[in-house]
Amino acid sequence: MKHLALIPGDGIGKDVTDAGMQVLDAVSEISSFNYDAELFDIGSERYLASGTLLEAGEIEALRSKDAIYFGAIGDPRVRPGVLEQGVLLRLRSALDQYINFRPVTSIHPYVPLKRETDFDIHFLRENTEDFYMGMGGRVSSGGDLELSASRRMYDLKISLHLDADVEEDFAVELGLLSRKGVERFAEYSFRHAESLGQDRVTLVDKANVCTGIYGFQREIFKQKAKEHDMELDFMFVDAMAMAMITRPERYGTVAVPNLFGDILTDLGAQLQGGLGLGASGNINPEGVSMFEPIHGSAPDIAGKGIANPIAAVMAVKMMLDNLGCPEEAEMVRKAVSGCLAEGKVTPDLGGKLNTWQVADDIAARILKG
Repeated sequence: MKHLALIPGDGIGKDVTDAGMQVLDAVSEISSFNYDAELFDIGSERYLASGTLLEAGEIEALRSKDAIYFGAIGDPRVRPGVLEQGVLLRLRSALDQYINFRPVTSIHPYVPLKRETDFDIHFLRENTEDFYMGMGGRVSSGGDLELSASRRMYDLKISLHLDADVEEDFAVELGLLSRKGVERFAEYSFRHAESLGQDRVTLVDKANVCTGIYGFQREIFKQKAKEHDMELDFMFVDAMAMAMITRPERYGTVAVPNLFGDILTDLGAQLQGGLGLGASGNINPEGVSMFEPIHGSAPDIAGKGIANPIAAVMAVKMMLDNLGCPEEAEMVRKAVSGCLAEGKVTPDLGGKLNTWQVADDIAARILKG
């Protein structure tokens, strides 16, 4: 019996996680996979009603689960950053989910470039450091700014002072990488490539400009490449964005820091057919991991049956893999592939089905075997 946490979140999060759970029920019906799921009311409605982002004890309750299934977060009634930092980034940090795994795979005929070239890029995005630590603020003439970050590995405080004779206002956002954080990121990246039978990792950065943090990262990746006797390629993030359009088939395992990873993986999702096809896993190899579609909450279409559930269903597939159930994960993958091949999809992919009809179709394929 696997114990799951379900966090639908906001907007279409409930629509697509309902679809994902229907698919998971179908898997459970014809296999030895058994589960229970506890619903967590985390999202914008509770925040707007009570000001609560995460209740006391929720993180520990989530930590006790085998996996977390997450929908989406975001609401136009809430100032940008409040929900994202207070819920999503806090969960990733508190649960030490230091790898964000986002596969980008060609799904014909939905690849928008309309080329028959196959590609299968495994993006590994560092998920707890870089510029997504919430270490930002503003400081004015004669003022002080206290910045802090708390991670399971460390607590950090930085004080900035602006002299009174400097008649200027400044906005600050600090990016930070720790040696331990980069070492475990690099180790995971090379082990992942090895598990796929690959002989190299591509590291994406902007070390020609941000020489401090990304030069530091390169040094550690070089050492890890030697330890694993593997090749290490470097790509600047702007060059990588171009290469993903012109020659995506050249890349396998790609390691990328947090900020650039957020951008490139959304590009990758669009490259494979759209955000409605992109799934991701927030991975703690020694703890509880969280699986989600990469799209946003899209509150304007919530409940209308327009949302594409395939990304959320593929997040279920990733969750099953992570839980040590590869046969059940393959059931989901095969059913989704059949659904896509026959055009049983939502309007964003040129189909005529609604959210729940797609879920019905996928579940029926699983039950037929």
